[in-house]
Amino acid sequence: MITLFGQTYPWNAPEVLLIAGVAFVILLALFLIWRATSRSAATAEPLLRELGWLANRVQLLGDGQERLAGGLHHVSEAQVVSQTAMLQMMEKRLAEVQVAMGESLTGSSTRTARSLGELQQRLETIDKAQANIEKLSGNVLNLQDILSNKQARGAFGEIQLNDIVVKALPSDAYTMQATLSNGRRADCLVHLPNPPGPIVIDAKFPLEAYEALRRAENPRQLAEAGAQLRVAVRTHIRAIADRYILDGETADGALMFLPSEAIYAELHSNFPEVVRDGFAAKVWIVSPTTCMATLNTMRAVLKDARMREQAGAIRRELALLYGDVERLTERVGNLDRHFGQAAKDIEEIKVSSDKASKRARRLDNFDFEELAQTDPARVIGPQAAE
Repeated sequence: MITLFGQTYPWNAPEVLLIAGVAFVILLALFLIWRATSRSAATAEPLLRELGWLANRVQLLGDGQERLAGGLHHVSEAQVVSQTAMLQMMEKRLAEVQVAMGESLTGSSTRTARSLGELQQRLETIDKAQANIEKLSGNVLNLQDILSNKQARGAFGEIQLNDIVVKALPSDAYTMQATLSNGRRADCLVHLPNPPGPIVIDAKFPLEAYEALRRAENPRQLAEAGAQLRVAVRTHIRAIADRYILDGETADGALMFLPSEAIYAELHSNFPEVVRDGFAAKVWIVSPTTCMATLNTMRAVLKDARMREQAGAIRRELALLYGDVERLTERVGNLDRHFGQAAKDIEEIKVSSDKASKRARRLDNFDFEELAQTDPARVIGPQAAE
């Protein structure tokens, strides 16, 4: 690097090479002058002309160098201005990029916060669902405990039967845990009229055999569980017939309530002979759905019986209603006559009003000057006569 006229240039720059050429020419000229001093005067004049030409060329080279230096100065200033503008543009662009990045980061943080909030809500929902599942699992375990205990299972069936009976029958049409004359306590006694008479509904059911049937894994276990279920249901049917069908006290039949549609469907699908045994013993097997339908039929029977019991009172009420209707008809006729008489009186009043209006118009049209010229006695006389 070399510094010339306040500017720094590399060694291979055109300006540096130009200056080196000028210096070489000057040295060459001095060398020639030095040699010329040692020659004859005849050769001095051409050398002087050559030196003059060289001096002129050196002057031209100096002027070119000055112009080149000025151009380089202008180029340097333009480069500085261009660099300044480029820096300013880059700073502006950098600021815009920073603003855009800030807005993008703000939007991203907002979306991230919203997503985290939604995720938190979903997690809360999942936690609630998990709590409900755990609660339901506990309830299922409690139900299994209930169904595994005969006494608790009987209470469960009684509660379900009680809910159905309460919805289907009026409160005075049944008795829960009614005691019969033989000392047996019926889960529900429906007070039907004779015939057929009060009918018992039993809410106990043999679940062990049915559970064994569901757990069967091979044909042998399935056959053993099926035989066990047949025996259990037939035994229960005979027990209901012996305990709750009493001559002269209850109806000649009873209902065995199964609080499970699955057991009811299993019996009717795969054990129809057990259902026929129940028909033969007049013990009808009902599920929650069929029990509701049966109780609604009993409700219609109770309503019909109560209607028959109240037939006399209904006839008396109808006789009184007939008398009231006759009196009403008579009074309507009297009122109609009164309205007719009032209409006639109104017509007569209208006639009198029309006559009075006509007389008033005639009086309004009299000429009182002519009346003064006539005899007052003649004028007044006829008017008074009228």
